[in-house]
Amino acid sequence: MSDSRSDSKAPIPCPICSSPTEPAGVRTGKMLNVEFRFRHCPACRYTYIENPATDLAAIYDEKYYRGQGADPLLDYVNELEHPDATVREYEWRGVLETVSSLVPLNTETQWLDFGCGNGGQVRYVRGHSPCRAVGFEEGWVADLARIKGIPILKQGDLPSLKGSFDIVTAIEVVEHIPDPLDCLKQIRELLKPGGLLFLTTGNAEPVRNKVARWGYATPEIHVSFFEPQTLQRAMAATGFRTEFRNALPGFTDIIRFKILKNLGIKRRGIFERILPWSLLSRMANSKYKVTAHPIGWAI
Repeated sequence: MSDSRSDSKAPIPCPICSSPTEPAGVRTGKMLNVEFRFRHCPACRYTYIENPATDLAAIYDEKYYRGQGADPLLDYVNELEHPDATVREYEWRGVLETVSSLVPLNTETQWLDFGCGNGGQVRYVRGHSPCRAVGFEEGWVADLARIKGIPILKQGDLPSLKGSFDIVTAIEVVEHIPDPLDCLKQIRELLKPGGLLFLTTGNAEPVRNKVARWGYATPEIHVSFFEPQTLQRAMAATGFRTEFRNALPGFTDIIRFKILKNLGIKRRGIFERILPWSLLSRMANSKYKVTAHPIGWAI
């Protein structure tokens, strides 16, 4: 990681739209005793870490996936071992419901979960729909999931699969990517014309001007922060027609999982099941605007 300071007199262009950016705060990492510098683009509202960590193998290691790293709320190993008990099932179910409300699913549908982590979404889709679902992920947890029989592609598999997929999901992925345009271009290449991109990521609009203090902004792992107009611009620049659909079917469950995760609740139980999730999800969405990001159609 470079620790050199930027020349404050030289404009630093936005990675999304190339407009001049401005400093947006500093935050010390949870794991690394490093001051991470945030920058913000007034034109497209993209906020990002100027000096992201580069030793990704050290950050995304076994401890990270066990919830002992930069994000202690993660529970990937237990989710892999006990998929029927984890609250993550609400997210898997919600994503499937949302996607199926946008695209008809049948035995010919090719679905790629990009950045699939432990492959839980892939396993859920394969068990609850007729889709041909696979994941893409690199690293320790993906190797563990492959042992369980979950089909997860590696980087070297992707070039031969350009134009193969009807659906790509990227659930809480783009915030980890220092070059989001490159990531979106890769996803576009994997989709058939007319294919769907459905992604989730934190919405930075409600915390505009204070992203560096946002709880979601863990700087070792979350380096890109988007408002809806930012994602719209990035997706349009990489071959997508964007559409704002807001609260699609399935978002109640997606938000339900986010609430439970942030409360540190990892296993489903009687207490959380009796809560009025339709109401609670609407209340959370009114504050955090989870559903405001666009979907993308490959053009």
